[in-house]
Amino acid sequence: MKKLVLAYSGGLDTSYCAKYLSQEKGFEVHAVSVNTGGFSREEIEVIKEKALKLGATSYTSIDAVQTFYDKVVKYLIFGNVLKNNTYPLSVSAERIVQAIEIVTYAKKVGAGYIAHGSTGAGNDQVRFDMIFQILAPEIEIITPIRDYKLSREAEIEYLKKNGVDFAWEKAKYSINKGLWGTSVGGDETLTSHLPLPDTAYPSQLQQTDPKTITLTFTKGELKAIDGEADTAVNLIEKLNAMASKFAIGRDIHVGDTIIGIKGRVGFEAPASLIIIKAHHLLEKHTLSKWQQYQKDQLGNFYGMLLHEGNYLDEVMRNIEAFLSDTQKKVSGEVSVGLHPYRFELNGITSEHDLMNASFGSYGEMNKGWTAEEAKGFIKILSNSGKIYTHVNKDHD
Repeated sequence: MKKLVLAYSGGLDTSYCAKYLSQEKGFEVHAVSVNTGGFSREEIEVIKEKALKLGATSYTSIDAVQTFYDKVVKYLIFGNVLKNNTYPLSVSAERIVQAIEIVTYAKKVGAGYIAHGSTGAGNDQVRFDMIFQILAPEIEIITPIRDYKLSREAEIEYLKKNGVDFAWEKAKYSINKGLWGTSVGGDETLTSHLPLPDTAYPSQLQQTDPKTITLTFTKGELKAIDGEADTAVNLIEKLNAMASKFAIGRDIHVGDTIIGIKGRVGFEAPASLIIIKAHHLLEKHTLSKWQQYQKDQLGNFYGMLLHEGNYLDEVMRNIEAFLSDTQKKVSGEVSVGLHPYRFELNGITSEHDLMNASFGSYGEMNKGWTAEEAKGFIKILSNSGKIYTHVNKDHD
């Protein structure tokens, strides 16, 4: 039989692929799901049971949470990456790691085919196909949902006709949970003017009394919360659990898809937003003006390339090296206030805080220069403006 690895989530599209490819096309289907923070052990068992019932020869769950952090999330923090100043790339960042793990597994088992359930109208088809083609051009990509332009109704009808009658009722809201955040899609996100209702978000307000926490960073990485050290992955999960009780981290992102159309998606990402903003504040105190400027440019560029599936381009390794190098002095503690639906950055303490220099206090007293030196500096600084105004004063 023709050996095929299917990127399997347990949803309708990939379930259709599992049944159709094994029954109609004669593939030996090996279903694989990649956990980047969104699945519990119980959920993985349910997914496995579904895959085998649908005709898959085997099912494998790959734990890639730590890989996701090491290869991607760490650099999203270093770069303070927020797509369109809003979205922490919760889902798009996951897809890159999932695609790499899938193609690695396919090579390992000697599969000649890889399949996924993406449609022809979204970003994921680009991310998956690009990774697969670059890493394994010899493996053929199979995409029934995209190729046959299948509707949800057609998929359900086929599965029922073939004795598969899982509960396919479409949930009112599509939830995609991962380590770095949860996306939320629904009818409202298909419009330009409607907000998502409070009930659409997976976490509801449970705590109203404000709380102050301290985040400890060492060379740009989160190392402790309130003095309790742990792995970065565990700390992200702890902060998510803590901040989601305040219903923090909700927003709607509007952006340009890779295929050129506008897209709108809701998300809930309390830990990622708090960590990025706290990290950024610490950088404002510990980095030079030009370090911050260049980081803004390259961090934004890194996020755009990642979002559009270009993770394997060597420039990404170059940017990661730059971002890592900038973190040598980004160590200290950030005080964060948690409140219902919002958070506040209270301040930082760091031995690398450049405000602690003895040259002077902003708007107060100077100790490193005289008044005459200041006036001379300002006079020279204004020269270019004086020259331009003098030459152009009679010309509109």
